[in-house]
Amino acid sequence: MRPGFIAILMMLIPVPFAAAASVYERQLDNGLKILVEPDRRAPILTSQIWYRIGSSYEYGGVTGISHVLEHMMFQGTEHLDPGEFSRIVAENGGEENAFTGRDYTAYYQNLANDRLEIAFELEAERMRHLTLGEKEFRKELEVVKEERRTRTDDNPQAKTYEHFAGVAFSASPYRNPVIGWPDDLRELRVEDLRDWYRLWYAPNNAILVVAGDVDPEEVFALAEKHFGPLQAEQIRLPKTRLEPKQLGERRLEVKVPAKEPYLLMGFKVPSIADADPSWEPYALEILASVLDGGDSARLARELVRDRRIAASAGADYGALKRLPGLFLFDGVPAKGHEVEELEQALRAQIERVQKEPVDEEELERVRAQVVASKVYEKDSLFTQAMQLGRLEAMGLDWRLADTYVERLAAVTPEQVQAVARKYLTPDQLTVAVLDPQPMKEDRSARPTTGLGGHGHVR
Repeated sequence: MRPGFIAILMMLIPVPFAAAASVYERQLDNGLKILVEPDRRAPILTSQIWYRIGSSYEYGGVTGISHVLEHMMFQGTEHLDPGEFSRIVAENGGEENAFTGRDYTAYYQNLANDRLEIAFELEAERMRHLTLGEKEFRKELEVVKEERRTRTDDNPQAKTYEHFAGVAFSASPYRNPVIGWPDDLRELRVEDLRDWYRLWYAPNNAILVVAGDVDPEEVFALAEKHFGPLQAEQIRLPKTRLEPKQLGERRLEVKVPAKEPYLLMGFKVPSIADADPSWEPYALEILASVLDGGDSARLARELVRDRRIAASAGADYGALKRLPGLFLFDGVPAKGHEVEELEQALRAQIERVQKEPVDEEELERVRAQVVASKVYEKDSLFTQAMQLGRLEAMGLDWRLADTYVERLAAVTPEQVQAVARKYLTPDQLTVAVLDPQPMKEDRSARPTTGLGGHGHVR
């Protein structure tokens, strides 16, 4: 790599990255953590509340409960009628939504900077005063069931991923879908939600993040006013079922109506939370970008355009998880080619990165691309706040965001080769093949959610 290339790149990044570098932190007596990142570019803000609860906290019988509860958070409190929360935000020119993942559930409002107190008043109300009525619960449960049917049951690739995760993980809660298993949804009761809500939706299990044109001290004062009176909950974190060492390759075949076959491969890998040595997740991220970092990356260039074995081929790795995860490959064979041929081509790409260090020129291009992408994320207030809230919700320090780009830029060819050799091995591999079955004339395959895209947005 040319000396100082990444440093030069970061000097060329627009001022907003530097302008939003300071984060202010405070914790209320009831345990609520508050993070404020001022950004003066426009008179707007995003207010986000993150709860340390998601599908990876769930157990057999209640899978999907965190996502159902997310829906119910908009269906009335002691002082707000169902739907009134959203109406008030809209009347004040804002937008709001929520999303549930494996490790967290988050809610947000994007508003003008003089409307922050409205967001705080509303979120504080539903943090401890949700009504969870039977009628609203039944209605929203049907909404979630329909969401599951359209996003998973009628989506061949998503259905393949769901079965794949259940085989790849023997004990880890990551084997359960965020939206829940069908039988668990059918058996879910409103009393289950009331217990789940009381335990997890408490100030000492939440992180409040505000980014935008705000004064930190004013934010802290408003937070104390609205959230300060809320009572903390005695929270006992569930024991985590650690994934046992995999002792050999696992394979499965999924037979569902579909237009085309699909291949999914996953290797067990660490996350930032448990990696030793600590540089490995950054090397895995760079490795994923070497293979699938745009049209010029290896899989698109060699398998899709040059050899035309694949109609599509991808690789994906996400370092930010609270538990170990998977390094994923997926693809659809091109017309006239078999899924077995695509699998062998992907295995050859893996073998190549294990045997040959990535060329310095190629790695320089990938590093620059990845670093630029991470830095440009700072242009979005929402993403700034999301980076902070997500890290804290997963039990990591928000300050990790300050060093993330530098750690990626420091990855070497030897480190990329080392993680490929260590983790992309047959004994840690699970392979799923979608065997397409005949489709009814009135049924068409839903578009894929993409690799790893299994969080749920209301």
